[in-house]
Amino acid sequence: MVILKKIFPQYRQAQLKIQQMAFVLLAITLFFVLAGMFALMFLTSGLKNSATALEEKNALLIVTKLANSPEFSCGGAYGSDRVNCVDADKVMVLSQKMDIYSEFWGLKDIEVRKVYPEESLVICTFSNYPNCNSIKIKSSTDNNISGKYLENFVTLCKKKQENGVVYDNCDIAKLLVSYNEK
Repeated sequence: MVILKKIFPQYRQAQLKIQQMAFVLLAITLFFVLAGMFALMFLTSGLKNSATALEEKNALLIVTKLANSPEFSCGGAYGSDRVNCVDADKVMVLSQKMDIYSEFWGLKDIEVRKVYPEESLVICTFSNYPNCNSIKIKSSTDNNISGKYLENFVTLCKKKQENGVVYDNCDIAKLLVSYNEK
């Protein structure tokens, strides 16, 4: 080989050119690998935010649909079909039967809380109903998962009787739901 280099000096230059080409190809390959990794990292960084935003949007839609679902809505019992009207009596019974519906809506917590007239927070049970202002329909047992609460204003109605006259007693309330963040 040494003899060839002395006889043919162009081989030495050719060998140097091959080494230069190998380093350039290696550098270009490394550049594209790093650029690809950066692009992949950039594209996947928004996945968690997108999943959380989608979950929040889904929960907001569920809040709106809950108030008008047959399990919650006032229906025709209050004269006409009202939008975002929650029947307090139905919800109170539903809170005791929530084991049947535990996974139906896919939510962690569901609560109806009276906003006006403002009073101190009293959780409803069958013993103190209707002298309360917060009906916990579904309460999560796992306190380690931090969820986000979403709310929608609704009309909370119930039938009352005074002096032999039955009337509709409606208050302003919030329908609160909590979902697990991903």
